[in-house]
Amino acid sequence: MDRTAAQQITSRFPSLRILVLGDFMLDHFVMGRVDRISPEAPVPVVDVEGETFRLGGAGNVVMNGKELGAFLIPLGVIGEDWAGERIRQLLARENLPADGLLTSTRTTTLKTRILAHQQQVVRVDREQRAPIVDEIQNQLVKRFVDAIDSVDGIIVSDYSKGTLTPSLLSRILPEARKRNKLLCLDPKTRHFSSYTPVTVITPNQAEAATLLGYPILTEEDLAEAARRILKMIDCKALLITRGDKGMALFMNGELTVVPAKAREVYDVTGAGDTVVSTLCLALAAGAEMLEAVELANAAAGVVVGKIGTASVNPAELLSCF
Repeated sequence: MDRTAAQQITSRFPSLRILVLGDFMLDHFVMGRVDRISPEAPVPVVDVEGETFRLGGAGNVVMNGKELGAFLIPLGVIGEDWAGERIRQLLARENLPADGLLTSTRTTTLKTRILAHQQQVVRVDREQRAPIVDEIQNQLVKRFVDAIDSVDGIIVSDYSKGTLTPSLLSRILPEARKRNKLLCLDPKTRHFSSYTPVTVITPNQAEAATLLGYPILTEEDLAEAARRILKMIDCKALLITRGDKGMALFMNGELTVVPAKAREVYDVTGAGDTVVSTLCLALAAGAEMLEAVELANAAAGVVVGKIGTASVNPAELLSCF
């Protein structure tokens, strides 16, 4: 793809409305420096110099789409706690709606990452991963159905935190197919057989290998893995992300390998969110599948050069072409 084609596609992003359903989290980054080892245990002592909060999980998908110019509609579950309230505040700051985030007695997933000298020292997770109760599921299905006709595409972001149950997926995915809606899904292996039908699914290579029970070492392995995965679910295209090896698209029986575009890799946190968000926006804007993959690949190459949960803007994306 050349720069002109990329520009034509990205120029349509501001007209798009995208629904994002998934596991919403709060990412907490604590930054500091290390000058000594603790006398209490052989661990570094981090002198805190600052901290920041960002939308994580499906929230990072939302932020990536918003940064690229689209209007995103979040749909998910948060807790009745300060972390859930902070998620609402962060959405309000971006002029994005928060009324699609239902509250429950569950704890909002909070990931605290402590960094020193731009390196992650430790991550602390506070969360509950039990499936959401039937009442909340029913509310999510209703809101999904109510919103679906007003959007140009749908992203389902599964972080295996309990929002996307097999029961919920079995009710919403056929509804999207019935309405002929573009649906891009970023999966986990736990409920893989429930991800059907979808337009495109975006596992990483490690997830694909775990799902199939054997390592993916060659392009022949990759092609065989793709064929086996597509036999499990009703999916038009499979995109396997491969880190520094780029991506592999399997569609219409053909495998296309797209080399990575990363210049420098500092942090891969949230790169999958960037991929599925950019991919969905590009497809909703009229791009062919391979064009959308090339844009998503370029976007991922940008965000891994940033620290923490990050997104890419149109200028950064177009600079790759």
